[in-house]
Amino acid sequence: MAEDCCSTQLIDANGEFNAAELQNFIDTVKLHQRGLSYAVVAIMGPQSSGKSTLLNYLFRTNFREMNALTGRNQTTKGLWIAKAVGIEPFTIVIDLEGTDSRERGEDDATFEKQSALFALAIADIVLINIWCHDIGREQAANRPLLKTVFQVMMRLFSPRKTTLLFVLRDKTKTPFKFLEPILREDIQKIWETIPKPQEYKDTSLSVFFRVEVVALSSYEEKEKQFKEEVSQLRQKFFHSISPGGLAGDRRSVVPASGFSFSAQQIWKIIKENKDLDLPAHKVMVATVRCEEIANEKFSRLASDEEWMALERAVQSSAVLGFGKRMSSILEKYLSEYDVESVYFEEGVRNAKREHLESKALQLVHPVYISMLGHLRSRALESFKTRLEQSLAGGEGFAASVRSCSQSSMVEFDQGCLDAAIQQASWDASKVREKLHCDIEAHASVVQSEKLSELVANYKKQISAALTEPVESLFESGGKDTWASIRRLLKRETNVAVSTFPSAVAGFELDQAIFEEMVQSLQEYSRSLVERKAREEAGKVLVLMKDRFVTVFNHDKNSLPRVWTGKEDIREIAKEARSESLKLLSTMAAVQLDQKASNIENVLFSTLMDRTVAPPQNRGNEVSGDPLASSTWEEVPPEKTLISPVQCKSIWRQFIAETEYTITQAVVAQKTYEQRNSWLPPPWAIMAMLILGLNEIMFLLRNPLYLLVLFVTYLLGKAIWVQMDIPAEVCIGTLSALISLSTKFLPTVMNLVRRLTAESEESLEPASPPRLASQSFRNQMQQSDSRKHPVLEHLTSVLPRPRIGTEESEEAFANIPISYLSK
Repeated sequence: MAEDCCSTQLIDANGEFNAAELQNFIDTVKLHQRGLSYAVVAIMGPQSSGKSTLLNYLFRTNFREMNALTGRNQTTKGLWIAKAVGIEPFTIVIDLEGTDSRERGEDDATFEKQSALFALAIADIVLINIWCHDIGREQAANRPLLKTVFQVMMRLFSPRKTTLLFVLRDKTKTPFKFLEPILREDIQKIWETIPKPQEYKDTSLSVFFRVEVVALSSYEEKEKQFKEEVSQLRQKFFHSISPGGLAGDRRSVVPASGFSFSAQQIWKIIKENKDLDLPAHKVMVATVRCEEIANEKFSRLASDEEWMALERAVQSSAVLGFGKRMSSILEKYLSEYDVESVYFEEGVRNAKREHLESKALQLVHPVYISMLGHLRSRALESFKTRLEQSLAGGEGFAASVRSCSQSSMVEFDQGCLDAAIQQASWDASKVREKLHCDIEAHASVVQSEKLSELVANYKKQISAALTEPVESLFESGGKDTWASIRRLLKRETNVAVSTFPSAVAGFELDQAIFEEMVQSLQEYSRSLVERKAREEAGKVLVLMKDRFVTVFNHDKNSLPRVWTGKEDIREIAKEARSESLKLLSTMAAVQLDQKASNIENVLFSTLMDRTVAPPQNRGNEVSGDPLASSTWEEVPPEKTLISPVQCKSIWRQFIAETEYTITQAVVAQKTYEQRNSWLPPPWAIMAMLILGLNEIMFLLRNPLYLLVLFVTYLLGKAIWVQMDIPAEVCIGTLSALISLSTKFLPTVMNLVRRLTAESEESLEPASPPRLASQSFRNQMQQSDSRKHPVLEHLTSVLPRPRIGTEESEEAFANIPISYLSK
């Protein structure tokens, strides 16, 4: 690597410029061939601050580094120059001797100023290597040196826009975003306080310098992280002279062939100037020694067993007496610092003490914040518990919140007094405000829950009062359905709203919020009815069919209809359809606003007068059909439950599905007529009379045959009734023949016995009426349990005497069995 970077001493420790060595370096690296494409980087800073180490890692040079194992002494003497390896454009690196060296002492500090001024004058980029903890200090941060070189540079040289790259070594816990503004502010103050020549009196710092700041980790403690950060910083030096690069704003660039002569002239001008001065050595010694004492006390504080135990205790919960114990620990180490630094310069001593106290309080502050956090959490939990108990005791919500909040805030304030640290003036108002906000937030959540529960109960009450009655009103579907629903809605809503103020009185709600909640209940009632209406509208076809069946199959007295042939099925069906259509018109739209609606008239005029009206086409539009639309007149779309087109479709389906019921009624009517009509048609009777005239005359001439036919008819009729031949035939022809064959002989024998018994009774004296009635009952019990048409006709014709009286018994006893056979 030595052959690649070609490190050479440019200026020796005595201030002699090595022109020959510089020319040899230029010839070796062929600098004269670069033209304007090169950059110069220099570094300055305190002795033993790691400048050479940083350059070696940053530019892969081989400057001599200090061996920490052999002590801290001067390593770099004078100024050294080398070539940066692997960086474009070509970059020259200058390593300056460290400032504040023990070897030069307080009286030989002029060389330090001269070298610093040389670096600012010749370099495009100057790395200023300072410790991170020296930010904000006067001596250790090289502020006097910078002040002097700034002043002399303006007097000796014209502006060339040098980039000052401040490298903050050994980063601390203080965030970089806080350190950078402080450093920039210090540089600006230095610039503003120095006396300037008349031509540069109003010139800003940015005309001479561009300030950049980076921070690096400790090389000794975090070597790996340090190398990674240096590697990232190295990337900034690539294309450094390009627009936007670190040296992109440089001016008056000297060609590479004239670099040697230019450097010699700059150093000559600096050497001839004698008014450069550095701060007194005793100030620097005080700064370094007080810094060492402060760092040692801070390290002991950080590892103090009592402090660490207190820190661990606070992590889990609040510690009683935290403020007193922490104040005692801090006072111990601050007192030790005062004793050990008493003989050093007062200003530096006090500044370092303030810095130590600041660092100590910065260490303690997170624990103090944790302590306040525990106090806040404890006070908040206390508030929650008190509030729950107070509400359980029946106290009003707002009053409970006030009393519980006041108690919790007093508890928190007492805890803050106990946790206060004597050396700090920290304010717990933000944490107190956070506690107050947390209490209000929890109270708001509990209030919302309680109000939500209360409103939910009222909504449940409204739902229970409206759901079933509204459903019943829709199912009945009368003309005044919506009027009844409006009255019901108004009544139940008023009942709920009238009791609501007393229920929420304890919450002390704003009038606007109260009115909003009342309006919410009213809107809920209304939306509940509308939602129920939509549910019922979804099953309107089923309700229409039920209404049709009810009206069609029951008379005005709600008794089932018997289709005997006397009913006008056409009119009954029309009435049933009319009632169903009324139900459809009721379900077509939400009518809670008492506005007149023409829906029923439109449906009746369109659907009842003509079941399905064919549309009349005029061009591309359908006209003449009021139902050829998706909305009703004067009805908002959001209030429409069933559109006109849907009504027409539902009515068509309704007609199709109720035709079968009407057909059944017609068939039942005809069947009844046929079953109760035993005579043949009139034309058949006339044909029989005409064709059978000879047979009729024969029977009239021979009355005996007529008597025989009459007796045969009676016997056949009696056998027909007793065997119930029509019922037997219904179960099947073969089964009927088998059953009739087995029942024929017993039936004939039974008739013979009954005729014999009747003839014997006619010869005997008349039995008492009660015995005759008993005989009739026995005969009826022996007959078939099924009712015959003849018996039904008999019971309908005969008068209905009161059962159990002598009149009824005589009436049934005098009925001849021959009449029953009919």
